[in-house]
Amino acid sequence: MFDAGIRQFRMALAMVLGRPINVRSAERLVEDALATLAEFGSPGEDVEQLLHGAAAGEAQMRTDLTNRALRRTAKRLAAKSPFYADHFAAAGVDPATLSLENIGTVPVTTKTDLVKRPRDFLCSEPFLASRTTGTTGRPTEVWYSRYEERLWPALVALSQVVRGNIRTTDMIQFNVSSRATGTAYTEMQVARMAGATIRMVGLIPPAETLDVTAGTDESAPTLMVTYPSYLGQLVRLARERGLGPADFRLRSIAVGSEVLSPALAAAAEATFGAAVEDLYGMTEISPVAGALCRQRHLHIDGGVGLVEVCDLDTGRKAAPGELGTIVATPFYPYRECMPVFRYDTRDLVRQLPDAPLDCEMQNVPATSHILGKADHVLRTQDGPVTSRDIVEVLDALPGARWPMRYGAEVVDGRLHVTVAASSIPETTGIARYFADAGMDATVDVVPVEGARLRRLRCDLLEHSFSSIGGAA
Repeated sequence: MFDAGIRQFRMALAMVLGRPINVRSAERLVEDALATLAEFGSPGEDVEQLLHGAAAGEAQMRTDLTNRALRRTAKRLAAKSPFYADHFAAAGVDPATLSLENIGTVPVTTKTDLVKRPRDFLCSEPFLASRTTGTTGRPTEVWYSRYEERLWPALVALSQVVRGNIRTTDMIQFNVSSRATGTAYTEMQVARMAGATIRMVGLIPPAETLDVTAGTDESAPTLMVTYPSYLGQLVRLARERGLGPADFRLRSIAVGSEVLSPALAAAAEATFGAAVEDLYGMTEISPVAGALCRQRHLHIDGGVGLVEVCDLDTGRKAAPGELGTIVATPFYPYRECMPVFRYDTRDLVRQLPDAPLDCEMQNVPATSHILGKADHVLRTQDGPVTSRDIVEVLDALPGARWPMRYGAEVVDGRLHVTVAASSIPETTGIARYFADAGMDATVDVVPVEGARLRRLRCDLLEHSFSSIGGAA
């Protein structure tokens, strides 16, 4: 136990001072937590405080630590990244003087910057590349170092083990695109350190996934990681087969990267008998990540990076209640190989009111939940309409066949929605559901073939021989 205390102290000190974290010590803390849980059933308050870090501290302490982290990160980038050396110089920014008060003087980094000058972002020896899916634009390739791909799983495993989210008896099923190599690698290492098992299934045809998901013996998964659109396909197929909670061993389903509606989440929980967790993460800004509380705030730990909400038109800090895009800065030493500084994710949220939070995660900074992509906001004569506004109406339609296939645009100042006929049995009167939600909309129902509908991550299907009739 004394050795475990020393490891906790060293890790906490490295976090505060911004020095590289001893990865083996972090991995051994996971082993310590597992041993403590096995013996006492609880990891102890000291480990829980370590996980919260600066996010749970006093406001002034959080500000001081954040300012130091910003300067430390920016100075390293100016010295090691050709892109940021140019970026800071062009803006007349001195990295050594950056703070929360003047951070806005640094222009945001965009996806276009990453695509045009990828090698100029590298600050250390690359090890593993991960690519975005390309469903919202040209795919981006991001490199991670060996240090990062050992550190991140250790931190995630420690958090998940301590909070009881992952157990040694768990089977994790991973239904995510094979392009997300960084996430897949992290999940495998988390399972290894936590003593769980993992099945890397990928985005195979939903019927095949359901075949390996249904069941109550040890070969059936207890945890699943996937996308909302793919989850919608699984829910629909499970209902068609007459399956319910008694037919599955699932305890939790984690989804992200798309808008998850309350209607689909409730349907999945009722069908699989598992809690659905709506998580936030992004290849470009890892390990900055967040989760929803019960009041549907998105909480993102401020200990590993800075998250700003910037106005869509001015780029300044969004006012309470206003729409904004998440601008994220992962801190060194959590990100070292291909870091970004003030990266505009284009993920759309609303700034929360300036009032103390009273949710179970009140000590962790928060925004509204994700509303879609900033580039997909539709500016109608009655005000902006987000992807979430549309998805929540469509997903709640009677007889909705998830995932809903739709497209949307503004015509003569009004919202116009195109819905695939295959998504719903009743194709009339849909406009009134939008009216009930406060949106003046016209609706067309069209065959899915040839229609200009929004791409979904479930469309990144990886066909196997069994699904296309191939012979062995």
